[in-house]
Amino acid sequence: MKVVLFCGGLGMRLREYSEQIPKPMVEIGYRPLLWHVMKYYATYGHKDFILCLGYRADVVKKYFMNYNEYISNDFIFSDSGKTLQLLGTDISDWKITFVYTGIHSNIGQRLKAVEQYLEGEEMFFANYSDGLSDVPLDKVLDHHRRSNKVASFVSVKPTQSFHVVSINEDSMVTDIQHLEHSGIWINGGYFVFNKEIFNYIKDGEELVDKPFQKLISQGQLVTYKHEGFWVGMDTFKDKQLLDEIHSKGNAPWVIWKNTNTNNKI
Repeated sequence: MKVVLFCGGLGMRLREYSEQIPKPMVEIGYRPLLWHVMKYYATYGHKDFILCLGYRADVVKKYFMNYNEYISNDFIFSDSGKTLQLLGTDISDWKITFVYTGIHSNIGQRLKAVEQYLEGEEMFFANYSDGLSDVPLDKVLDHHRRSNKVASFVSVKPTQSFHVVSINEDSMVTDIQHLEHSGIWINGGYFVFNKEIFNYIKDGEELVDKPFQKLISQGQLVTYKHEGFWVGMDTFKDKQLLDEIHSKGNAPWVIWKNTNTNNKI
């Protein structure tokens, strides 16, 4: 199955970290966030990617055009560096389609812009490319297929440090608790769509606004509830958290370490 990755937004809430690169290109360890997302899908066998580019599209293109396999794989160094033998590979069997979808386009319009590259696909994955998770993709796909619906997405528990307040008509507080324990579920940004999704998106519409409301009204939208690891990288604080988790060597989203010991990063 093909994987559509939205990686063209401005990432305004992370601009204090860098104004020179799009948010999915911010590095976690030695690789960008986008690479971690792609590696996750590739580990499940889905290696045909469509990148919806926008802001600083050149940065994404140059990164892959100059990709260095030796950074994240073991290799043998000999003859003073004249001979390098890779012991593993990341992207040799990946196929990546780079599509410029506009700087200010919303997610719905970015998806519409790559519709032609999904011709013949009965269903496909899509991802915001700004969150990392250990959600079992095989179970997500099976859940979508069994639902026989047009669209599905992964729901996760929010991790932000806010408190949810319940208030009655007299402005009295009836309850207050941390967002994480409030029972609220949020959109985790991991989607599975049937080709019919394009029938629900009109020009200018944001994906989760009117199109999803249409799907809901017709009973065509379901969700897979994931209670495991998920962190969205919206702020510099989120980046610091992901860096810290990754540096400890047990990052939950690095599922490929269990299947390919040559990949260390």
